[in-house]
Formats: sequence, structure tokens, C-alpha cells
Amino acid sequence: MTETVRHSARFRLDGLSGIDMITHALEVYRDRIALVSSFGAESAVLLHMAAQVSKDFPVVFLDTGKLFAVTYDYQADLAAHLGLTNVRTVHPETVDIKTEDRSGALWRNDPDRCCAVRKTWPLARALEGFDAWITGRKKFQNIDRKRVSGVQIQDDRLVLSPLLDWPQSDLDAYFELHDLPRHPLVKEGYPSIGCFTCTMPVGAGEDQRAGRWQGQAKTECGIHRPSLSPAA
Repeated sequence: MTETVRHSARFRLDGLSGIDMITHALEVYRDRIALVSSFGAESAVLLHMAAQVSKDFPVVFLDTGKLFAVTYDYQADLAAHLGLTNVRTVHPETVDIKTEDRSGALWRNDPDRCCAVRKTWPLARALEGFDAWITGRKKFQNIDRKRVSGVQIQDDRLVLSPLLDWPQSDLDAYFELHDLPRHPLVKEGYPSIGCFTCTMPVGAGEDQRAGRWQGQAKTECGIHRPSLSPAA
């Protein structure tokens, strides 16, 4: 996609949110846009919107190999409930695991590298052939996300966040209105759900992502930083 076309698309989508952004994005990009989902705590809202636009909307599910067992069940049940027909499960490359994390304990010693091997690099490969992708980031989740824009360019692709300005109350209302199933761990105090190795329940008054990489300066897995490509 040329720079002129990309910026034109950005202009058309900027200021939209929710299903309006997804609908217009599909009109612009057609089969060259994907939704990236963890099938986590609030993923059902964005996935439901995508399903209303097209049951065949490409959905990339990143299976790091270290997700909670209930996440796999929830992913299968939710996809079936919404009638999604194009969910693409993406795994880390076997060679990367053997080279970088043979013991399976990389998350403990170098969590940034673990996220790169198990999430960032697989996503880079999965997005080959796409010009844009959709993410479920929300500003209220932590302070880092308050500075995010709903329409951004990263690694020569447009990144859209249709729920960026939605408050928790709107998300909860959407769940109720459409009778969407919740991830089982939500009721156990997990408002943000990633790998079982690096996700803990959140205490009262803490931000939603306080349970991710608890006790470390790390707040993001890295998929929203420039350059998803594998690097030494």
C-alpha cells in the first residue's frame, strides 16, 4: 500500500470507534486487515463487533504455549458462540523455542525475550500480507495506554484500536446487552489475562494490568512497539 493511500485511510478512520471503525476499516482494506485477539477478559466485545461486520473476519489468536487452560476452552467456545469462521491460531516457531527457550523458563529470566519469541515474532509472521490490524487496547487499562492514538502506523501498517476511549462501564453494558460470555478468570480477580506464568489477580484500586509481570517494570508484551520482526 502506498504512503498516500495509507494516510488517506488513516484520515477516514480517525475519530471513529467501535463497530463504525471496524466497518469502515473492512471497506478500505477488505481482505488485508486482521483482528488480533488474546481471547482475554474483554475480547468478546471486539470479537462480537467483528462478527457483526463479517463472520469471516480474519482473527489472529496468539497461542504462546503458556496460556491458562481455561483460555483455550474459552477461545473455542466464544468463537463458536459468535460464529467466527476465520480464527487463525498462531504458535511460536519450534526452532525459536529450541534455540531461545528450551527449558521453558525464559519468562523468569528474560520476560522481554520470552514475549518476543512466543508472541511478537509469531505475530510478525502472521501479519505478513496484511496492511492493517485491529487491537483491543483501552486507555483506562494503565497509564502507558493513555498516550495511545486510536489510529496509528506501526511497521508500515495501520493499527486500529476501536475501543480505545471506551470506559469500563460501556464495556460492561455491551456484555450485558449482547449476553456475551465472560472469561472464567474474570470473576477470580483477573481483569487482564495473558500467560499463566506472568499473570496474577489484581488488588482493589490497582489498574487493570497491574497483575501482568507483577513486580517488574515491564507493562507491555511488545507487540505494540515498532518493529515486530525477529531480531538477534
